[in-house]
Amino acid sequence: RRKLRERRVPSSPIGRAMGFAQLGASLVYGTVSDSVSQYFRGSPPETADRPSNSRYLTEANAERLADALCRMRGAALKLGQMLSIQDENVLPPALSAALERVRAGADVMPRKQLEKVIVAELGPEWRAKLADFDFEPLAAASIGQVHRGTLHDGRQVAMKIQYPGVARSIESDVDNLLRLISYANVLPKGLYVEAAAKVAKRELALECDYSYEARCQEQFRQLVAADEGFHIHVNVPQVIAELCTPRLLTTELVPGAHIDKVALMSQEVRDAVGTLLLQLTLKELFEWRFMQTDPNWGNFLYDAPSGVLHLIDFGAAREFPQAFVDDYLRMVKACAEQDRTEVILRSTRMGFLTGDESAVMLDAHAEAGYVVGTPFATEGKYDFAQHGALTRRVSDLGAVMLRHRLTAPPEEAYSLHRKLSGAYLACIKLRARVPCRQLFYESYNKHVFGTEAPPVPQQQAA
Repeated sequence: RRKLRERRVPSSPIGRAMGFAQLGASLVYGTVSDSVSQYFRGSPPETADRPSNSRYLTEANAERLADALCRMRGAALKLGQMLSIQDENVLPPALSAALERVRAGADVMPRKQLEKVIVAELGPEWRAKLADFDFEPLAAASIGQVHRGTLHDGRQVAMKIQYPGVARSIESDVDNLLRLISYANVLPKGLYVEAAAKVAKRELALECDYSYEARCQEQFRQLVAADEGFHIHVNVPQVIAELCTPRLLTTELVPGAHIDKVALMSQEVRDAVGTLLLQLTLKELFEWRFMQTDPNWGNFLYDAPSGVLHLIDFGAAREFPQAFVDDYLRMVKACAEQDRTEVILRSTRMGFLTGDESAVMLDAHAEAGYVVGTPFATEGKYDFAQHGALTRRVSDLGAVMLRHRLTAPPEEAYSLHRKLSGAYLACIKLRARVPCRQLFYESYNKHVFGTEAPPVPQQQAA
């Protein structure tokens, strides 16, 4: 288990504001220091390859940013983790590398601060409610850290304990981080950062409410249990309601390996897990209209002895409107069938396009859809080990769309596309061979459309 670094979480509004102020000052100092060093080394002046708007994003400054986010935790770290999954063409290389470290996890609370939080949530006699509690964290994330506990009946549980002050600092954290990013001027206009931040604030407020997460987890548990055939291979841990509060969540502790460990297993296992991941994603959106949208691979634990995929962390779960899902399902089908007219029509109806885009933008948008839809257009099993060229093609088309898009994506797209990208990336990591077309049409034919009459059901691929 990776040794986690202990650092106290700044919990007061003033303390967090000071943290951002210190970060800003250190970035400016680092920039000046780097510029002076370049001058005395006789380094060449800025060119088109090193524009002035990237002068703040030196490798050292990017590391300072990552270190500060890991120390601050909360919404600032969560937003940094969201940025870390952006395409390599969007972020400067130094920032991308630093944010990779951010995605790996946060620092943890010192024991004294941890105990203070637990007492505030469960009362001063909290130890009597457990047979055992391990003060060494199992994991640390942006909003809380997880500890192992044992109930008096012998069951082992995972206790997720929220960092103090993060819930009430969402607005200021996001605003302060965006202010720093805007000052450095490193993100393209087409990313519509302000719109993304507005959505992020709402999502983060829900993620900080562990009572909401407990309800979502129970809803997922019921959906999986009711899905005949699927529930044999997938499990959602039970919530231990008597040890839950809005800032502390206790669930069954489940065994299993993360995706990066599964990637070292046999082809048969990798295929099975990749198939389960994609099948789950399609069911969530097109059959249940209720999706856990966090793309973090750590939310999936595969237990090799039983062959069961355990699902954890439901703070980012959300429902999707019927009309949006109807249109999105038809758009995915159109992408798989390379029906340009239908792709543009559905994209405009959902708000991805305004109707006033240039031919360059429309071509890039449609082509990107075809590329992303390739797994669903492929008969038999799609080999994600060969997906690298398509990923690079989407990256190139994404860069074109960032320059030419006229509007921010619809609100639903932010969380949905994070999840879809995460599912694809997991299958690529696993080098899985998945019957994507068959799985898609199974969900397509089960979907109950709303007011608009659905097309004739499609035949499943052989």
